[in-house]
Amino acid sequence: MTSPTEGREIWFLTGSQGLYGEDVLRQVAEQSREVVESLAAAGDIPVRIVWKPVLTDAGAIRRLCLDANASDDCVGLIAWMHTFSPAKMWIAGLDALRKPLLHLHTQANVHLPWSTIDMDFMNLNQAAHGDREFGYIQSRLGVARKTVTGHATDPTTTHRIATWARAATGRTELATLKLARFGDNMRDVAVTEGDKVEAQLRLGVSVNTYGVNDLVTALDATTDADVTRLVEEYQDTYRLTPELRAGAERHDSLRYAARIELALRHFLEEGGFGAFTTNFEDLGALRQLPGLAVQRLMADGYGFGGEGDWKTATLLRTLKTVAHGLPGGTSFMEDYTYHLEPGRELILGAHMLEVCPSIASATPSCEIHPLGIGGREDPVRLVFDAVTGPGVVVGMADLGDRFRLVANEIDLVEPDEPLPNLPVARAVWRPRPDLRTSTEAWLTAGGPHHTVLSTALGTEELDDLAEMLAVELVVIDQDTTIRRFTRELRWNQAYHRLAQGLAR
Repeated sequence: MTSPTEGREIWFLTGSQGLYGEDVLRQVAEQSREVVESLAAAGDIPVRIVWKPVLTDAGAIRRLCLDANASDDCVGLIAWMHTFSPAKMWIAGLDALRKPLLHLHTQANVHLPWSTIDMDFMNLNQAAHGDREFGYIQSRLGVARKTVTGHATDPTTTHRIATWARAATGRTELATLKLARFGDNMRDVAVTEGDKVEAQLRLGVSVNTYGVNDLVTALDATTDADVTRLVEEYQDTYRLTPELRAGAERHDSLRYAARIELALRHFLEEGGFGAFTTNFEDLGALRQLPGLAVQRLMADGYGFGGEGDWKTATLLRTLKTVAHGLPGGTSFMEDYTYHLEPGRELILGAHMLEVCPSIASATPSCEIHPLGIGGREDPVRLVFDAVTGPGVVVGMADLGDRFRLVANEIDLVEPDEPLPNLPVARAVWRPRPDLRTSTEAWLTAGGPHHTVLSTALGTEELDDLAEMLAVELVVIDQDTTIRRFTRELRWNQAYHRLAQGLAR
C-alpha cells in the first residue's frame, strides 16, 4: 500500500489585520514563517506544513477555508492569531470549514525583552490578546477544534500537534475508505451488524459485499511462478515448521496460502480497497480459511475484521493510518479468556488465526494446525507472542442512533508460562485500572468483542479522532470507577442525542 501520509499537508493560517500597517504585516509574515519552520524542524509531525499568506479580511479567510475543503491533500488547518484579528472576519470562513482545525496559541518569542519593551513590541506580539478573540468566535459558532498552547520549539507543543495531525490523516483516510466484505457476517451475531449507510454518511467509509467465489476467481488466476516467489519470501521472513518446507508433506498447503495472499492483494489493489473482512461460515470454494494472508496484509496496513466485522476492519485501517511511522504495532484482536488469580488478573487475547505480526515480540513461526471450525483444510498461520509494554484496546459499536468508541488503556505482559499447545498468535495484558472495573465498564458501555489493539497509539490520538468525527468516545483508564463511568455514559447519551437533533 502507498503511505497514508504521502502528499498530505496541513495549512498554517496566520490572522492579523490592516490596522498596523505594511511594516508590521511583513514582520507578522516573517515570524509566522519561522513558526512553520520550527514545527517542521521538530520532525515528529507526519505531514508537510504549508504556510499560507497572512489573512487580514473576511473574503480571503472564507476563500481559503473553501479551498481547504476542496483540497484532497489538505488534512487540516492550524490557525494562529499573531496580532489581533477581529473575529467577525472569521465567521463566514469558520462556518464553511469542513476540515479539522487546531488553534495554536503561541507567540514568536520565548523570552520577553523586559528592558526594551515598548508599545511597538506590544502591538506586534499580542497573540495573548488576539487568540482570546479567536477562541471566543470558535466557541460562539460551535466549531470543533483542538487548542494547543506553547512555543513552536517546545517538544510538548510539537508532540501534541503531531498527535492531532495523525488523527487528521486517519480522518482523511476514513473519508474515502473502501471496504470489501467477502461474504456476510457470522450468523446470529449482533455486534458485527451495523448501519452501513449511516457509516458512510457519518464517517465516509463505503462498505460493500462480494461473493467469496469472486476471490476464488482471482485465486485461480495466480501463477505457479508468483506462488514460488512468495513462498521463498515466507522462508526468508519467518521460521517455517519442517512440514511446510519444500518437499515436505504439507508444503502444498503453504503454496495454497500463498495463492490466497496473491489473490487477496490483487483484488484489493485493483478495487482500491483499504480494508476487508472474511467469515469462516462463508468460504465458497476456498480450501482454507485465510490466515497467513490476512496477517501479512494487516502488517502492510490493511484493515481487517473477522466474521464479517466491517466496523472493526474500518477502525483498524483508520488507526493504522494514524499510527503510520510510529514505533509499535496495531492489530485486530479479541478478548478470549481470563486468568482470575486474585491480584494478578490477566486477559488472554487472540483470534482464530488473524492477529497482525506488527505486535510480535520476535520472529513469528509459520505453522499449520487444524482449526476445528469452518469445515475446510487446515490453514497456515503465523504464531507468536505479543510485545510487552503499554497499549490500548478500542472497539466500535453501533448503538442505533450513533457510533460509540470504547477504549481501555492496558499493559501487555509476558504469559506466566509458555503456550506450546495454543497454535495462534496471542497477547496477554493487564487492563487498567483492574480486570473487574475494566470488564464491568466495557460491558456497561456495550463494547464489542472484536477490538483493535495498538502499542503505537494512546488515548490522545483517539480523543482527537473522535472529536473530528463527532463520534462518542469513552475511555477506561487508571482513574475509572464504575459509578463515574456509568454517569458519563448517561451524560454522553443525552449530549449526543441533543447534538444530533440540533444538527438535523
